[in-house]
Amino acid sequence: MNDQQPPPSYPFGEAVALDLHPRYAALRREQPVLRVGCPYGEDAWLVTSHADVKTVLGDRRFSRALAAEHDESRLTPLPIHTSILGMDAPDHTRLRRLLAKTFTAQRTQRLRPRVEREAERLLDELIAAGAPGDLMEDFAVPFAGTVVCDLLGVPFPDRQQFRGWLDAFSATTVMSQEEIERDTQRLHDYIRRLMVSRRREPQDDLISAMVKASDEEDKLSETELVELASVLLIAGHETVSSQLIDSLFVLLTHPEQLRQLQDDPRLMPSAVEELLRYVPLISHVTFARYATQDVELGGTVVRAGESALPAIPSANRDAAVFADPDRLDLTRTHNPHLGFGYGSHRCLGAALARLEMQVALQAVLTRFPALRCAVPPEELRWKEGMQVRSLLHLPVTW
Repeated sequence: MNDQQPPPSYPFGEAVALDLHPRYAALRREQPVLRVGCPYGEDAWLVTSHADVKTVLGDRRFSRALAAEHDESRLTPLPIHTSILGMDAPDHTRLRRLLAKTFTAQRTQRLRPRVEREAERLLDELIAAGAPGDLMEDFAVPFAGTVVCDLLGVPFPDRQQFRGWLDAFSATTVMSQEEIERDTQRLHDYIRRLMVSRRREPQDDLISAMVKASDEEDKLSETELVELASVLLIAGHETVSSQLIDSLFVLLTHPEQLRQLQDDPRLMPSAVEELLRYVPLISHVTFARYATQDVELGGTVVRAGESALPAIPSANRDAAVFADPDRLDLTRTHNPHLGFGYGSHRCLGAALARLEMQVALQAVLTRFPALRCAVPPEELRWKEGMQVRSLLHLPVTW
């Protein structure tokens, strides 16, 4: 590229349903690292191959904390340096250690009976109300919301207050900078009040445990605690419900795969992994990482001080790693997807999210063997201007 020419604008277009822009496939073949201009902040290197995305996410030569020293390359009006998402070791390690005991695989499995009861309760209510029903508002959202609220110690009825505030975290074009700042502050004030209450009257929940551990051991600041709890609430509520509803949509629009899973429930673990790979949950890219020294990626040198934008949905469709990558294959055995990220910032709640997905999908498919969309799929509406892809509603009949 001529240095005098501005780099191409990114993103290449609005995210449409669960489609991936065809340019990603071309870039993976021809130019896996491309200089792009973002809506906000500095130009950046768009990274599209599986191997290079893993390097950006996992190699210590790339830093999240350095983003705070730059006009970060981003798609959102405001940079997101919130808490654990904007840190490197040792600060990142300190906050992650605070949560590690809660999100062990063993402790997660102890939550299974509670998660199963919640799925069955919501489906009972859906059946009692009669078809058609909305699997988004009547199942996915309250299911994911109840699980994370129970875990954190957030009163679930309060979601009527805070649910709208959660969008501020991932809004790209749907909210102004002023609206994002306002709703973020409202969420932080709400979490701060809960922490004051738990410090006074501890309960058996994660917020109480975080407050206690911070006061006695790790000495986190109040801001760190509030931002960390906010991120957990957002991830557990919005991200999990979006992944779940998108996965249900994919199954309903792939009837042969749906029947295969219904006929053989033993496929559920591999099916969930494949849905985590196949669904491009992130609309475009995840947070920028800044090179601390010159690093070669895909035949291109990313200079120290330059940023790289990892395109996880593109990496999860890389033919160099996944056979027939654009095909949904619930029996796929080799599946090193990056749906939970990679490296030190890999999602701490991965085991819990997997459990929720397996339980929820199994319950829905068992209770509704004749499940189908109540409207043509092309008539369904999707959230717009957000970093996470999600249906607004999924009306179904059975």
